Amino acid sequence: MRLTMHTDYALRLLILLAAKQGEPATIQESAERYGISRNHLMKVAHRLGQAGFIHTLRGRRGGLLLAHSPEEINLGAVVRFTEEDMNLVECFDPANQSCAILPACRLRGLLNQALAAFLAELDRYTLADITAQPAQLRSLLGLSNSPSDTAA
Repeated sequence: MRLTMHTDYALRLLILLAAKQGEPATIQESAERYGISRNHLMKVAHRLGQAGFIHTLRGRRGGLLLAHSPEEINLGAVVRFTEEDMNLVECFDPANQSCAILPACRLRGLLNQALAAFLAELDRYTLADITAQPAQLRSLLGLSNSPSDTAA
């Protein structure tokens, strides 16, 4: 299984916002810190806002903020929302049931169980779990040591 770029960028954006510890981040800043497409990140931020994972603030001091504490943002929920489908194989799509061996195939059931286990594992973790070392994340992302350091 491979997660889409959209999900990857969504998780990275949430990590950055958690690392900023309540300070807003702009799309441009986020794109530059990760070296990723600003246009893609705009779409990701829009979708995360629609889902209620982040807030967007307009104006001079605007930007993106987490809508909930990192402890309240479940990784499984983020992945389920950002992935357009979880069709690991063609026959997972209800519109495509044309495989010749579908009535006797046991692979589909095994893959379905594997997907369920993958999502169940993600459900065990929150954004707080993957941002448990904020000082190291802040350093790697080129942020100051504490949010108040950027006020100057």
